[in-house]
Amino acid sequence: MTSLPGFLTVPKFERYVLSRGRVPAALIADLDGPNFPKAGFPPDVDLVCADFLIDEGRLKAMAAPGAFDGELAVLDLDQAMVLPAFTELHTHLDKGHIQPRQPNPDGSFDGALASVTADRTTNWNAEDVRGRMEFSLRCAYAHGTRSIRTHLDSVADQHRISWPVFAEMRADWAGRMNLQAASLVGIDALADDAQRCAVLESVLAAGGIAGAVTYMVPELDATLENMFRDAMDAGIDLDFHVDETLDPEAHSLAVIAEKAISMNYQGQITCGHCCSVSRQSDDEVDRTLDLVAQANITVVSLPMCNLYLQDRVSADAPPRTPRYRGVTLLHEMKARGIPVAVSSDNTRDPFYAYGDLDALEVYRESTRIAHLDHPIGDWIKIINETPASTMGLPGGFDIDGPADLVLVKARSFNEFLSRPQMDRVVLRHGQAIERVLPEYRELDPLLS
Repeated sequence: MTSLPGFLTVPKFERYVLSRGRVPAALIADLDGPNFPKAGFPPDVDLVCADFLIDEGRLKAMAAPGAFDGELAVLDLDQAMVLPAFTELHTHLDKGHIQPRQPNPDGSFDGALASVTADRTTNWNAEDVRGRMEFSLRCAYAHGTRSIRTHLDSVADQHRISWPVFAEMRADWAGRMNLQAASLVGIDALADDAQRCAVLESVLAAGGIAGAVTYMVPELDATLENMFRDAMDAGIDLDFHVDETLDPEAHSLAVIAEKAISMNYQGQITCGHCCSVSRQSDDEVDRTLDLVAQANITVVSLPMCNLYLQDRVSADAPPRTPRYRGVTLLHEMKARGIPVAVSSDNTRDPFYAYGDLDALEVYRESTRIAHLDHPIGDWIKIINETPASTMGLPGGFDIDGPADLVLVKARSFNEFLSRPQMDRVVLRHGQAIERVLPEYRELDPLLS
């Protein structure tokens, strides 16, 4: 046995042990076997010490410390935390990093719409979309993410450009990143049968997911019915942007759930944002969440983007501190058994001027914003198991799967959540990757 101190240099052995790592109890409570019985752990236990046996790039086993003594090499983590690689359920790779070229004039939602429309119309050719997607994926990979779903603007003829580029990127990144895509277009535009069918054709050609932005328009019910019927015929999932507003009269989340129930839709439905429910009466909330639970919808919240956009006044209005922040009802949803996740959403574009596709940052900020603590509980699942399950992928500690792990020096959730953990080590197939973030100046030729 060879003992190796520290973990900043992971050994390049085919078979080795990561020893004395601390893992979230919520992520191993259901692992079958004598080492971690399904009986689980006391509710006040957040972290459990474990050893990891890695062989030929796969996570072969997890057990209590010392279980793998005698192996060739043992790397002592000295109580540092170990997490499974991250999953981002809601992103916009096609919009990423256009902020320097087309900034939001006032930080408002309307400003974001106008800015993105102007930039897309002028600049979004295949080379531009591909270059910015590649940059974003390199960021996410360096931060420890292995699965991403992106929305792709599919208005007018943009779907004929962005969807083929996405298919190329998915092929290029195979083995490093699991990529999915959902179409993004206003529900009113999809009321036109020809437009809906044209977008669907691009989605199906790329093996994608059908989606739309829903709001309270006269065409909502009929167009949702057509979308559900299309999805059922094609055997694909649905992913919606829902009620991204503080208007309490916006309740398309309930309309989507009712439609799924009435049509007996058996595919997977994801609804992002769902801001307006935070402004509705208790009776309306109870009715809506009961429907969402019955329809088996996954809700993904985008706390950083929602804080940026919601309740912001335009530049020509007097300055005012925001009162309402638009983060959806994560606690109430989770209490009903509704699967919930969080994600980055936009990255350095008019809808969110910041961010770096760092899922760890999303979890840390979501904990602070939405009070996902005291107790910590199993909220850590919102950046791995729950979004990955929604995508039909493994997301936790996948025994006999690839050893895709993230190691951080923190020994407790308090230490973990108090710093950005930028010295983290990312393992892919059991080996440490070179965590080099791309320089923003690489984008200068595209953005000039």
